Amino acid sequence: MSSKLSNRPIRAAWALLPLRGVIGIGFIVHGLAKWNRGPAGFAKLLGQLGVPAPLGTAWMVTLLEIVGGAAVLVGAFVALASIPLIVSMLVALFTVHLRNGFSSINTIGLTPTGPLFGPPGYEINLLYIAGLLALAMTGPTVLSIDQWRGTAPRRQRGQEQSGVFP
Repeated sequence: MSSKLSNRPIRAAWALLPLRGVIGIGFIVHGLAKWNRGPAGFAKLLGQLGVPAPLGTAWMVTLLEIVGGAAVLVGAFVALASIPLIVSMLVALFTVHLRNGFSSINTIGLTPTGPLFGPPGYEINLLYIAGLLALAMTGPTVLSIDQWRGTAPRRQRGQEQSGVFP
């Protein structure tokens, strides 16, 4: 067996770590942006979309993104945290981004200082959803609290601790 093939299980064990990091940080940054601008500002947008209880929903989404993003980042209760995060992405996709098309970067013009961007499409929502599904379906990843808590199935624990998946 070549060394490339024999190293594959070890590489596979680490493959989802960057995904977990980017998704976790992405949600935290989006949540902190809402927090720093004040959830009341986000509530105005939600009110214009007809969301019931916009202020309460704004606070809930803000905290969900911060706490859920932190959970994904450190690998704690990832499958559980993914459910409301995916719901949040689906709501944003269908209420805000769908009408803007697929592309997350819609260039609508060019100014002397550079391109002028329009509202984002739903591409990023789909990427977040796909990433969360991948993380939730694969189970605990390396360097995660879920792995250290021992939430991996019994038959895989020894393999995951050595960095090898079946």
